Amino acid sequence: MRSTFTSITGVSTTPRAAVVIDVMRAFTVAAGALRQGAEKIVFTDTADEALELKSRHPGWLAFQDGAPAPGFDLANSPAQLRSLDVTGRTVVQKTTAGTVGALAVADAPLLLCASFAVAGATAELLRREQPAAVTFVVTGDGGRAEEDLACAQYIAARAGSGTTDPAPYLARARHSDGAARLAEGVRRGWAGVHPEDMELCLEVDTCAFAMVAGREEGRLTLRAVPAR
Repeated sequence: MRSTFTSITGVSTTPRAAVVIDVMRAFTVAAGALRQGAEKIVFTDTADEALELKSRHPGWLAFQDGAPAPGFDLANSPAQLRSLDVTGRTVVQKTTAGTVGALAVADAPLLLCASFAVAGATAELLRREQPAAVTFVVTGDGGRAEEDLACAQYIAARAGSGTTDPAPYLARARHSDGAARLAEGVRRGWAGVHPEDMELCLEVDTCAFAMVAGREEGRLTLRAVPAR
């Protein structure tokens, strides 16, 4: 299984298999929502589209990144997610990195979204499917996010060997610019940033499922799929 690591803008053709990474914080939030019982997550291109979908479907929730915004139920915080009841509900998600990356490769026959929370299960699914090549899309910081690259390389290594020590990869993520920005947000009291967010983003293999995306009724939709 050959692994390629690229940015969103570096994707020139639709890969046969893609893993889109956003550790801090979109796909840590997505994994948490599915673990807490959300039925599915629908990605949108714009915040207005997310709110329009929510308005047309009573009971749906809308998540976005950045500061809390009117109409949205969560501002991309995995810690704040814990107090939100998502059981059986559909979540509409719009972020500036993770969902953009997923939509960029939406037509890939095998499309996974990942963070450290689902890294092991993602690797197991890749081992089961055995694609000849996998494109890992690093979404943060224009493709330079060290936390995303570390997670991608951990998944690739584990998919190849079956067992890989996550500690060196987590250390890289902990000292990344993304982690530093979260820490700064906590110090400055930014709305939508919780003191426990970074630690939750660095918890590895907390979910026993991979997150598989595919088109449903014309929209890219993410669901939890057991790795075994």
